[in-house]
Amino acid sequence: MQPAPYQRVAAEIRRRILSGEWPAGHQLPSQADLAAELDVTIAEARRGMAVLRQVGVLEGRARARLWVAHPPAVRTLLSVDGDWPHPRGEGAAGSRRADADLAVRLGVPERALVRWHREELLDPDLRPSHLITTWWSGARPKQWARAEAEVVLHHLTSAEGEHLGLPGGMPAWLIQRTRYSSTGRPVETADMVLPADRWRVRLR
Repeated sequence: MQPAPYQRVAAEIRRRILSGEWPAGHQLPSQADLAAELDVTIAEARRGMAVLRQVGVLEGRARARLWVAHPPAVRTLLSVDGDWPHPRGEGAAGSRRADADLAVRLGVPERALVRWHREELLDPDLRPSHLITTWWSGARPKQWARAEAEVVLHHLTSAEGEHLGLPGGMPAWLIQRTRYSSTGRPVETADMVLPADRWRVRLR
């Protein structure tokens, strides 16, 4: 039985990677160019590329150009309050009503108005490393007395995967960090999302 067209696309991409023709970091042709070169439809080229993105051979955002994935550099997170020494990517900010979980974490009434800010942290080569989304009520605190964190296994949502250039559903660490004032009142809380193939967590 002949392989399906999308399987031929995936196999050809793998061949070029293994031969060294397309090294790590190489940007792939557009779907249209690859489809024309391999005599398949754009939909078949897209599916073949998506299969390789799903297993980590390719990386990048689903609706943008993809590139050959680098072997992940594995870091160990030791502190939830450590400074990030590398660049930051696109950020976003806004406000929302607190759901039940946020209300408990911030010590505010459910549906209270809270502010939020999302940061995309980058590796030195400017590839996405992890995400931090922070929430607070009122003025954002500049000081706090202590922080607590809980680590759980998580699977990337499609939105998180889009920011990180990874497919949704990939395993990640979700660190829920809450900072407290000297009186013990929570002043802000954050979700830190770290892809599990790039991070180990050993909090002190």
